[in-house]
Amino acid sequence: MKNQALLNAIIDNAIDGIITINEKGIVESINPSACRLFLYAPEEVIGKNISFLMPSPDREKHDLYLENYKSSGIPHIIGHDRDVLGRKKDGNIFPFRLGVSEVKFEGERIFAGFIHDMSHQKEAENRLMQYTQHLEELVKDRTATLNETIEALTLTKEEVSNTLEKEKELHKIKSRLLSMASHELRTPLSTIQLSSSLIQRYIESGNNLKIETHLIKIKNAIVNLTGILDDFLILEKTESNKITLQISCFDLQDFLKEIIAELKLLTKKKQKIKSIPNNGATLVNLDKNLLKNCIVNLVSNAIKYSGEETEIELFTSINASTITINIKDNGIGIPEEDHEHLFEAFFRAHNTGNIPGTGLGLHIVSRYVSLMNGSISFKSAVNKGTLFTIELPRYD
Repeated sequence: MKNQALLNAIIDNAIDGIITINEKGIVESINPSACRLFLYAPEEVIGKNISFLMPSPDREKHDLYLENYKSSGIPHIIGHDRDVLGRKKDGNIFPFRLGVSEVKFEGERIFAGFIHDMSHQKEAENRLMQYTQHLEELVKDRTATLNETIEALTLTKEEVSNTLEKEKELHKIKSRLLSMASHELRTPLSTIQLSSSLIQRYIESGNNLKIETHLIKIKNAIVNLTGILDDFLILEKTESNKITLQISCFDLQDFLKEIIAELKLLTKKKQKIKSIPNNGATLVNLDKNLLKNCIVNLVSNAIKYSGEETEIELFTSINASTITINIKDNGIGIPEEDHEHLFEAFFRAHNTGNIPGTGLGLHIVSRYVSLMNGSISFKSAVNKGTLFTIELPRYD
């Protein structure tokens, strides 16, 4: 119930509109952002054909598009972003960018539409066109205000260019999110669904041993799913600046020993986590929770992306102004072409294969380090391993 409530909260608080329909075109759900865009209450939309939110000629053709896709399998807009028009309750027509994805779950086909309002961008484009026309008139008249108009035009071009770049980046992140969610969420959900069905069968036959095995699988899948949702929650808090530092004084070496003791439960066969103690001062003033999240994330990655019988090293140094924490492994390494994107949200290196992950961990680590006024860097080579270095200011 908690996980479902969390998923509902993410959808309800999404900036973009989200509408789901069944294969007959009937609206099954609509989030608050979509309601605000179209000026309808949820009960005025749910249960109706989605085409009533479209102006002509799309309104008349939508059901035909849907039938053609179901019969031919050739998508009209599914899987692609497309600029379209919507019709509000008051009759006004507005532009938006539509992305449609298809989800098959429990034998049903659901289509989810992601709606990003383009009104402001279109207004910027119209302003650019107006300025251009005005400039042509001024050039013809050879007026004294030509230079001022050129300056205004340049500023408008930069505004539009910046808007377009932000749009491209937003859609890139959205594509990564959809790809990650469709893969990472489907795996634990499929495990839960399959194991639940098998448990029902084993209850009838009285096979308690196999029931216990599948209960463990369900528990592990729920833990995996909870971890994914926790990453979403942390991301939302960091992006909306809801995290405040809680500074306390503690012994760094004792702190690291406690973390390593917990993480040893996750190690593979004959993997070792080696902590090299700092011979100097060990007391530090930092946010204990943020630092623990950073170290747990980096060491967990080292465990996950290293093989059996490997060693992970964790060593620190403290001087008058800086606290340095290094985490070194001998794992698969990071391809050079992926280095510049490694701390971006939802990005995963191309050599991770089928190893599960959301692509949010390192992004969250970099945000936490930044909140503590520190920096994070790394050195890595494919099949040789990776060294992450966190540097934090030392306060008295």
